[in-house]
Amino acid sequence: MASENESLLQKDVYFEGCPGCKIDQEKQMQRGLPIKQVFIVWVIVLSTALTISSLFPFLYFMIRDFHVAKRPEDIGYYAGAIGSAYMIGRVMTSVLWGSIADRYGRKPVIIIGSATVVVFNTLFGLSLNFWMAVITRFLLGSLNGILGPIKAYACEVVREEHQSIGLSAVTTAWATGLIIGPALGGFLAQPAEKFPGIFSQDSLFGRFPYFLPCLIPSLFAVVVTIICFWIPETLHNHSKVKLSVSYDALESATQGIKEEINERQAPASKESLFKNWPLMSSIIVYCIFSLHDMAYSEIFSLWAESPRKLGGLEYTTENVGTILAVSGFGLMVFQSLLFPPVEKFMGPVKLARVFGIITIPLLASYHYIAMLSGVSMFVLLSIASLLKNVFSVFIVTGLFILQNRTVPQHQRGAANGIAMTLMSFCKALGPAGGGTVLSWSQKRQHTHFLPGDQMVFFILNVIEAIAVLMTLKPFLVEP
Repeated sequence: MASENESLLQKDVYFEGCPGCKIDQEKQMQRGLPIKQVFIVWVIVLSTALTISSLFPFLYFMIRDFHVAKRPEDIGYYAGAIGSAYMIGRVMTSVLWGSIADRYGRKPVIIIGSATVVVFNTLFGLSLNFWMAVITRFLLGSLNGILGPIKAYACEVVREEHQSIGLSAVTTAWATGLIIGPALGGFLAQPAEKFPGIFSQDSLFGRFPYFLPCLIPSLFAVVVTIICFWIPETLHNHSKVKLSVSYDALESATQGIKEEINERQAPASKESLFKNWPLMSSIIVYCIFSLHDMAYSEIFSLWAESPRKLGGLEYTTENVGTILAVSGFGLMVFQSLLFPPVEKFMGPVKLARVFGIITIPLLASYHYIAMLSGVSMFVLLSIASLLKNVFSVFIVTGLFILQNRTVPQHQRGAANGIAMTLMSFCKALGPAGGGTVLSWSQKRQHTHFLPGDQMVFFILNVIEAIAVLMTLKPFLVEP
């Protein structure tokens, strides 16, 4: 009887003038895959993803050109500070943006976040010194509150059976960002040196060698910001609107209607969210995996561009950009084609556990791949990078789905805000910790116990192993 009432509610009960109810009605009419809705989510996330991934190929050289590091081994410390500034900003404001999204709607938060990318990512490319770079990245992170609400939006704009596709669009956009972002950063940084026939040393791009790879994502964000003014709102607002319900549904599901109205009008209780252990346990596991992923992303580019005498590969921005772009392209293909059936077959918890275990020997192989040279090293490193990114995105997408299943619709913005705050804190530790560990390891090249880069990948594997253990019962509880 309860399921029958729920079915009637979904088809016949709505509030006139409520944007969330209007979306619910449209979802009932949806047939086939929600391509338009998924594409909009994908484009919005991509505009933010580009600002995070585009700086990895040139960050090492940007710190070098600021002349703040006294020795090459110290570059990792300063690179970690810039990488952490963005996440520290997110830590301080994610819950606020989630609450705003739950009170005023997802749409205004998305518009403000896209506009923030336009302003502060452009200013980052024009940074004159280390502290200007840190401040602009901090403001970019603190004023861009998209990533929490967009996950709720991705679930709300499509039918329940398509939620995995909606959330897959979020991670697929990140994958696309991992293709385009590193390619932009790797090939467009220092354009006066790479393309002297087009850009002179006295031009704007010659005086600001890292402006061009920041300008392109900012221009893309301008287009996205304009598009966002026409996207539909999904938040329910029943305080000043009229209830409209068919006679049959009213007669057969009166009690169910009352429960539905009370649930939708109930405010999001932060206390109840913190007491929701299935939600909090999934967030904690998600945060540990995020800490690992961010530390890896920071370490990989710095390690690849470091001199051979310090255990690095002495790659250029083009080399690193190519590897990251290749792995990102493969990730997009795997995510689009394989994730939905794999998640359906394994479930989000088993998926995170299995791919987390496989990641450990994969990372251990990096040290031995670095012993090679030429094309063989490049090809194997590209394959390893591809697999690492595929495993990571499969894990976090599964945990996205798990989190959204643990809370009702009116609490998703706040729940994702809490997740983004804790995740951003861990991701702030990732670049700072990763840069510090790399700099420390480069000073111990000749020790007997795990010298050089072996220590770096060992520490990354310890973090991954802890995350895998936390996916076991009784810690991680499924709803």
